[in-house]
Amino acid sequence: MNFELIHASEEYKDIIRNLMQFYIYDFSEFIKCDVEEDGLFGAYPYLEDYWIETNHRFPYVIKKDDKYVGFILVRFIEAEERKYFSIAEFFIMKKYRNEGIGKSAAKQVFNFHKGQWEVYQLESNKPAQIFWNKVINEFTQGQFRDRLQNGKKIQDFASK
Repeated sequence: MNFELIHASEEYKDIIRNLMQFYIYDFSEFIKCDVEEDGLFGAYPYLEDYWIETNHRFPYVIKKDDKYVGFILVRFIEAEERKYFSIAEFFIMKKYRNEGIGKSAAKQVFNFHKGQWEVYQLESNKPAQIFWNKVINEFTQGQFRDRLQNGKKIQDFASK
């Protein structure tokens, strides 16, 4: 697998901001959003936080053959009842899907951040559910919990 997963320093912020337009376009099939007056989707509201809350937010870009092919935004959530990592956003450009890049990049991220994980997808986003169930099942060798809660399909597991 010839790709790079790069922890995104601030110099990558505009790259992720630009790729986010394609991500939101793809995701608009599952959520209600339209382009604004300037023909662009609205800015992702939490992007800046990834370079401010550096102990709780982790941005990554994915490159193949020196071309940007996607990004992953990871959060560390500290709730009263538990602490866990979560995939906030995950995007691979259509041209590069089904090459195994997304699966390999996800597993790398799980290995970078040891501990409890929770990954969720909208109940209406069946392709994402299929992808994440397969990836997490492989990564954990079937040691994960799958549940439906508040319109979201959620997988809980540990990265050891």
